Amino acid sequence: MAKSKPSLTIIGAGRLGTALAIALSRVGYPIHSLVSRRRARLKQAAALLDGNVSLLVLKELQQVGNIVLITTPDDQLPSVTTHLGALEINRQQLHIALHTSGAVSSKILSPLSDRRWHVGSIHPLVSVSDSLSGAESLQSAFWCLEGDRKALQQARRIVEDLRGNSFSIKSSAKPLYHAAAVMSSGNVVALFDTALDMLERSGLKRDKAHKVLMPLLQSTLINLRKSSPAKSLTGTFSRGDIATVERHLKALAGRDVHDARELYRLLGRKSLLLATENGLHRATARKIAKLLQD
Repeated sequence: MAKSKPSLTIIGAGRLGTALAIALSRVGYPIHSLVSRRRARLKQAAALLDGNVSLLVLKELQQVGNIVLITTPDDQLPSVTTHLGALEINRQQLHIALHTSGAVSSKILSPLSDRRWHVGSIHPLVSVSDSLSGAESLQSAFWCLEGDRKALQQARRIVEDLRGNSFSIKSSAKPLYHAAAVMSSGNVVALFDTALDMLERSGLKRDKAHKVLMPLLQSTLINLRKSSPAKSLTGTFSRGDIATVERHLKALAGRDVHDARELYRLLGRKSLLLATENGLHRATARKIAKLLQD
């Protein structure tokens, strides 16, 4: 007979919290309660869930499941920790609190350790733009885990049940780890938006610009799946095309594209390093580097 899964309380009914509730309920985790600061957000989340889930605002929370997943913004973690620490819990049962912050370690939950909780963090390396597609993305994702031994054991079980992959880092490295995640996700979106601005100034409508750039971005992702960044780099910098860099910089000389010019110069220097690693002649790289500095 299969062992029943521990019950969950999820604090935070935003996109990630709701996606976790959907994904984990699908693999057999009973959702004891879904908690938010706003009741309207709870109703939106409940509409996406099957079965009866207790919907509570934080001040109403008196009892929790065996595992508490905290998916709130980072600045709310101290107040949530204080509220959980004031609850009366069954000391004979195992209680685990896991937050989903990428930038903050489980040490922020340390006041709960003094109350016989086990604490950790469980951060999915996926971009969740809406809860339904996010629930799908959470399956087979990579997850960064850290915390005490029992919290880590349970976090690994959750990842395994979602058919995901887990890895651990030092608690002190979480801010750098999360910055890397932002660079490969959020900053890529910002860079794509900058490219849309540039194409708009070239005369394309924004929705058309979006369509024409997507296949290019997708082809780059395919290259990165197969090869290292140096081997995946294509285009102007990989070829060492000095004249084209000059034309680009001239086109980016106006005040209205100042930010795009700064991004081009900064990322161009990194591209040069990759191109040199992949065999670009160093003398050519030095000439282009000088152009990017002027």
